[in-house]
Amino acid sequence: MSNTRYFLGGNTSSGFHSLYHELSRPEEMRALYILKGGPGCGKSTLMRRVARHARAAGLDTEEIPCSGDPDSLDGLLLPALGTAIVDGTAPHVVEAGCPGAVDRYVDLSCFYDRQALQPLKEKLLSAAKEYRGHYKGAYRCLGAAGELGRNVWEAVSAPEVEEKLARRARGIIGRELKKTGGGAGRLSQRFLSALTCRGRLTLWETVEAQADRVYELRDQYGLAHQLLSPILAAALAAGHDVVACPDPLSPDRLAHLILPGRKLAFVTSTPEQPWPHRPYRRLRLDAVPDAVRHQLNHPKLRFTRKVMAALEGEAVDGLARAKAAHDSLEGLYHPHVDFEGVQRAADALAEEILTAPAST
Repeated sequence: MSNTRYFLGGNTSSGFHSLYHELSRPEEMRALYILKGGPGCGKSTLMRRVARHARAAGLDTEEIPCSGDPDSLDGLLLPALGTAIVDGTAPHVVEAGCPGAVDRYVDLSCFYDRQALQPLKEKLLSAAKEYRGHYKGAYRCLGAAGELGRNVWEAVSAPEVEEKLARRARGIIGRELKKTGGGAGRLSQRFLSALTCRGRLTLWETVEAQADRVYELRDQYGLAHQLLSPILAAALAAGHDVVACPDPLSPDRLAHLILPGRKLAFVTSTPEQPWPHRPYRRLRLDAVPDAVRHQLNHPKLRFTRKVMAALEGEAVDGLARAKAAHDSLEGLYHPHVDFEGVQRAADALAEEILTAPAST
């Protein structure tokens, strides 16, 4: 029995980036429960309680923490049952793709004491406005940091650098990715790293749970994407299932790959977020430009990275202020939520999930 954790949403240079469509694949799911309801109504509480029931029954779980507040849950997957529960409210809106047969809405707003909340209307609206305002400021900082990151990639991505990375990728593919004899592998997308109210957070324990052999890619210039892209394509073509993890700041670029069936992973390691263990192999990608005599303006790159770090730090402060505002908003709601009712609903939902007949 294992419990892995991934993010499905990220606070990025382009705003909130959602991967929640990964759960909206009715052809692959047996059941998807979409939770609806406002702040503090017990969505995370319900998912944690169902997760405890599932683990007590001996099932593996995959938890989806919130990228804004990693102590809160936005989703729960039970892979063996083809079942998931997800917070379907903004910003990670999830709607039913196959209502009734696969998808079901669960309305937790019924546990609000609406009459008691009426006098609090103005306070609720003010707290919600403050919460949204902090996110806007954080995203402006992340947008600026992302632009500087692109400047760094362009400064180091000379043709000779790209060719050296391509040769390394071909070597890894030849060693690690033999054909399985079946069809193409399955691609899943998850964020392993996220920018949160506690700073940049990487769920290294998820890698540890799924990989015995870890390639550590030491990279402060954003070169990992150029190495990982051909490895991803080759792995899928060879029939291996892959979890592709986008960069938390620039989600159009890859940061990590995990191949659970091969017990193999490739992780980007930075001075701020180093891989915490001894790797199977370590590749110094940040040394590649110098190794091929690429003319780098090191003082300028150091200054750019320093400004990026400052912008990211300001964004994290904004996310922390947003979290505090959201906590205040939930604090207004909590005295007027029937949490015993939420727990009873969680127990009933867990029983429904765990006793449902297998799909044919």
